[in-house]
Amino acid sequence: MILNNEQDTMDIGKALADLLRPGDKLALSGTLGAGKTSLARGILQGLGFAEEVPSPTFAIVQPYEPPETRLPVAHVDLYRIEDASELPELGLEDILIDGALIVEWPDRLPESFWADGLQIELKILSETTRQLTWTAGPAWKDRWPLT
Repeated sequence: MILNNEQDTMDIGKALADLLRPGDKLALSGTLGAGKTSLARGILQGLGFAEEVPSPTFAIVQPYEPPETRLPVAHVDLYRIEDASELPELGLEDILIDGALIVEWPDRLPESFWADGLQIELKILSETTRQLTWTAGPAWKDRWPLT
């Protein structure tokens, strides 16, 4: 899928928000500046969050809860995680009980964690254009790709 500008990225995120349900895992991959945070912002706006969505690079896990969003969701940025032993203390599995995860830099987690998730990769084609590719796990059957 080709995204011609940041608004396209936000629009895909908003459409994806309509599909999101508790237990869902979204992995957002791509180089710095590829649009991962813009996609996450679109998802959060689509879930009802009306304020500015900061990048969680320093917080690592930024939770969003109803009534600001229609379901609990955590926007996670694992860029600063260097050791896998740090991951359990983030409580990601607990979030999935009644919420969803949007994870930037998902390669810090074991590949098995993403088996039933939706893995999205954004590739920079030009200053404004991105290519979105995906791998959808079984939990996304009949929901992705968007039609």
